[in-house]
Amino acid sequence: MFLIGLVATGVSISAFLALQAFEENLLFFFSPAQVAAGEAPTDRTFRIGGMVLEDSIQREVGSLTLNFIVTDYTAAIPVSYTGVLPDLFAENQGVVARGRLDSQGSFIAEEILAKHDENYMSPEVAEALALSKELKSL
Repeated sequence: MFLIGLVATGVSISAFLALQAFEENLLFFFSPAQVAAGEAPTDRTFRIGGMVLEDSIQREVGSLTLNFIVTDYTAAIPVSYTGVLPDLFAENQGVVARGRLDSQGSFIAEEILAKHDENYMSPEVAEALALSKELKSL
């Protein structure tokens, strides 16, 4: 009986630790409209996706820092990223960025993902853009 209780306790502790690790590493996706509405967390990493607004890309001279705006055509969020960009990153193209919000409401990206061919768009981005277009037509 003692052995069964010990095994059950071990399984319970393992399940609890696995759920804790899963929750800490879970990345949520938010559209720019959701971020602007305050639905995004301010204390954890999440993903934001939409289109890179035309004429919004600004590179800092002498560094790898880049500033641009991501929009879902309802709201626009400024994004800052330091690092090497994917080859397909461009204005009027779909993008997903992983990072967190700073105190001014700008998104500080740790990673930038761009679509991999002319027909693909992340399902989350496509859904957010479709929802945004539906809301605008109402």
